[in-house]
Amino acid sequence: MHRRKLIALLEDYAVRHPQEHAVASQFLDFVHAHERCFERDCWAGHVTGSAWLVNASGDGVLLTHHKKLGRWLQLGGHSDGETDPLKVAIKEAEEESGLAVGPLDVGVFDIDVHQIPGRGPDPAHFHYDVRFALQTLQGDAFRVGPESHDLAWVPVADLSAYTDEESVLRMARKWRREAVTQISPNA
Repeated sequence: MHRRKLIALLEDYAVRHPQEHAVASQFLDFVHAHERCFERDCWAGHVTGSAWLVNASGDGVLLTHHKKLGRWLQLGGHSDGETDPLKVAIKEAEEESGLAVGPLDVGVFDIDVHQIPGRGPDPAHFHYDVRFALQTLQGDAFRVGPESHDLAWVPVADLSAYTDEESVLRMARKWRREAVTQISPNA
């Protein structure tokens, strides 16, 4: 079954983050119920992959000022049939920033379910977002891609000056609490 890897990642996440049981259960129920969950035209919702992309020192995160949504968010996008959400997160981060990136851990850093408003022929739908902690591999000089108004390295400590998106602020809290020890000393 093409959903097996994602299900295993989500089950592991639920064990590591029992306080997020409700969203993990909702996500798992969705994946079990929708064989086409990785396809953009699955209008019940679809799986997306995102990057909590930090700089070499781990004190800054790269955000995009998203053109369609008009908000500062983490990099990420649609699976478009790819069943490995880590591959999606890496691909999207590299495409949207021009940076070479790599995972700090292969485990899921965060998950979120959020509604995307209808636009043109696309109805309102849900994104079931799987987020991974990634790090730049060869410097922090980005380029702004066509899906963004702008990109910015934002100090994690100052994130609330850029966004009030609870899921982004939640990732900042997790980063400060859990993941900052993962930064590679050779980066």
